[in-house]
Amino acid sequence: MPVRLSLLNTMHRMNDHSNSISITIELLEKIKQQYCLKWYGTHGVIHWSRVYENGIKLAEQDGVNSNVVQFFSIFHDSRRRNESTDNNHGNRGAQLALEMRAGITLSDEDFSLLIIACRLHTSARTHHDITVQACFDSDRLDLGRVGTMPDAEFLCTPMAKMPDIIEWGYNRSLIHRLPDQPFGLSMYKDRVIRLDGI
Repeated sequence: MPVRLSLLNTMHRMNDHSNSISITIELLEKIKQQYCLKWYGTHGVIHWSRVYENGIKLAEQDGVNSNVVQFFSIFHDSRRRNESTDNNHGNRGAQLALEMRAGITLSDEDFSLLIIACRLHTSARTHHDITVQACFDSDRLDLGRVGTMPDAEFLCTPMAKMPDIIEWGYNRSLIHRLPDQPFGLSMYKDRVIRLDGI
């Protein structure tokens, strides 16, 4: 009996990533230093913060690693060169993650999922791994910012396909401002505003 309880506790810890914060202010600032578009533009930090929150929500599903989804939120569009069609930006975002590997607190296995999600998020409809699916969905639920309602047909996970989740994501995507605690960091909003001199 104690062995079984211990195993259940271990399995719960393995699946419960929701309370851990993976992103640091320092990592965001490094990404910002090389970001060539408007920081608050269509594919910038406000979009990333919503992708982060979408991902945290989708990580409530069994098997989704929220730490991977958190890092996906800040790397997937980090090397866009324009705000419209940029077919290779996912590969460039993955390359930036590789360059910043030392600051990314993921196991090698989870890091490989991050790289796959960044590379494929605009070209693949879905993927066999539910964590990669959640990465895709966390981005696609934010399509309202470009005038598109997310379509369940192009979403991957069961939760993301739910009408109330689609509506939740869409409504949030229309609000163009950082949340009070973007990326789970209580100090980041004030710090980024000071950096931009706003």
